[in-house]
Amino acid sequence: MVGIVDVAKKEIVSAKTILVVVPDITNPFFSKVFRGIEAVAVTNGYQVILGDTGNDLEREKWFLNLLHQKKVDGMALLTAQTDAATVEEAAQRFPLVLACEYIEGSNITTVSLDNISGARKATEYLIDLGHERIGCIIGPLNSVLNRDRLKGFYQAMSCNNLIVDPVLVQEGDFSFESGFNLMMKFFAIGQLPSAIFAANDEMAMGVIKAIKSKGLKVPEDISVLGFDNLKFSSIFDPGLTTIAQPAFEYGEKVAEFLIRLINKEEIKHEHMFLANQLIVRQSCQQYVKNF
Repeated sequence: MVGIVDVAKKEIVSAKTILVVVPDITNPFFSKVFRGIEAVAVTNGYQVILGDTGNDLEREKWFLNLLHQKKVDGMALLTAQTDAATVEEAAQRFPLVLACEYIEGSNITTVSLDNISGARKATEYLIDLGHERIGCIIGPLNSVLNRDRLKGFYQAMSCNNLIVDPVLVQEGDFSFESGFNLMMKFFAIGQLPSAIFAANDEMAMGVIKAIKSKGLKVPEDISVLGFDNLKFSSIFDPGLTTIAQPAFEYGEKVAEFLIRLINKEEIKHEHMFLANQLIVRQSCQQYVKNF
């Protein structure tokens, strides 16, 4: 039987128990990763307990301390705000798998996406459509995931000899509201791109809402491309072109690795990169210059 509880409020008794720590369970991406972990764990006779940090560093450290107290058999960490040394030390002593993000130079067993190639693929798609003035709304840059997505954006622009206007690169927080507000900022300062690459689908949807609020159309006036391929992206208006992440598969691989670590089995590849895919829908179109 699966136990999903707030571990900050209830005592944990270890009985083939895996703790999954997420930064924000209301984010559909993390919910889907959790379901993938749960599916494999249940099959192997493990309880799954959810720990939601709410993007709070101290809460993340509290969850990590449960490993030291041996109240859980292993941990899947879907966030990495804690300093690298602390996470490394925990991973050396206890079964721990890092997912979605990674720690540069570490030997922690990790399952992640090649975010650089994903963002580069997204930006190159916009460039292939004829866009040159492309904006980028990135997620929090204290995360290696977002630094990699920004790096991929810059790589694509540089390889095509395109200049990035610094005003058109803005840091959001992955929420719909930040996508909306940052697009409104572009309107306020009078600096409009012909296309926007948003580092997740929720921000991309916020961007589209802002564009529509100004009486403009997507993609006729401004093209928008997201990242994640959330379920709602296919039924949004217009359908969102995006980079798909295999979220459920993330979870499955994390659980497989974690159970092997718990059983002290060998893992040949400490860092697994999962493939990404461009999903083309209706939110982007060919750019035609008006002379």
